[in-house]
Amino acid sequence: MIRLLALLTLATPATAADFVFCWQGDNGYRMEGRMTVPDERLSQPLVRQDDVTGFFIRGFHNGIPIGSWDLSQLTPETSWNLSFDPQRMVFPTGGMHTGPAGQAWNAGGRANDCGDPGFGFNSGTNAQDLCVNNAWITDSMINRYTRFPVYEAGAVDLDCGGAPLLGQAGDSVDLNSLAQLEIYQLVRSGNHGSADRIGSYGAMAKKTE
Repeated sequence: MIRLLALLTLATPATAADFVFCWQGDNGYRMEGRMTVPDERLSQPLVRQDDVTGFFIRGFHNGIPIGSWDLSQLTPETSWNLSFDPQRMVFPTGGMHTGPAGQAWNAGGRANDCGDPGFGFNSGTNAQDLCVNNAWITDSMINRYTRFPVYEAGAVDLDCGGAPLLGQAGDSVDLNSLAQLEIYQLVRSGNHGSADRIGSYGAMAKKTE
């Protein structure tokens, strides 16, 4: 009986929750994203970067895509700090970008290390801002204490500065968001045998930029 229970436990897949978020910077800069967190981690006071199993962000300037980053691109050199409060449903902001009240998503304290081409977001003690192609986008800066909410995936009527999240509002669907989201879902599922499919979606996203 004990052996049977052990086998059943091993056969039960771990469950996880998906979240979406949107950040509105200054001067027409915007970022949208999606994150996956295993259910057992949601009881923690803070979810950190090593807890998430899926993460994707994409930036826009005046509605035009300017870059993206996802967890599959993480390397030992990547600036990567994430803090998520699952009780308050926010990314804490205002503190050091390397600490529990800051964020460094492929962008360190100088926001100039996101790769070229590349995209990243930083929230530290100076401001919240973006990195594009290894350049700190000062025009995107907003107050470091600006609240950064997170929503459960599938929630309706979510917007960021009037722009729907990840093209969920029908007419505003864009091929870049759909292509990148499909890639995110394939990577998350571990379906590495779909390399051709991922490549075709990547080509579609590049073509529409």
